[in-house]
Amino acid sequence: MAPVPTTPTDRDTDPTIGALVIDASRDISTLISKEIELAKSELKVSFRHGGAGIGLFAAAGFLGLLAIIMLSVAFAYFLHMTGLDLAWCFLIVFGAYLLVAGILAFVGFKQVKQVRGPERAISQGREIPAALRGRS
Repeated sequence: MAPVPTTPTDRDTDPTIGALVIDASRDISTLISKEIELAKSELKVSFRHGGAGIGLFAAAGFLGLLAIIMLSVAFAYFLHMTGLDLAWCFLIVFGAYLLVAGILAFVGFKQVKQVRGPERAISQGREIPAALRGRS
């Protein structure tokens, strides 16, 4: 048999349930605050990289726009080599872009008309209160 502690000093060193609960809640609170600090530091790094990425995408988009403008001018001058007046060439390029924009707008409008709400999720969400009450 194991010896049973009989001295009062042995009993005083054992933690009580209340002390254990206090220690556990303090440790959980510390753990949660440290996890929040870690998440904040990770988010700062992610936002920094995300901001840099967005800036680079914006610069690429701007340069792409400039490239399209230069391509349009080059196409107009290419048409001018056929003998058309330069003004007509630029008008033809403008009309081509207007036609492409109209087609894209039409297709986009058709796509937007097909957007529906999350009907199944809404119907299932309406069933949750009854399920929690124990009714199907």
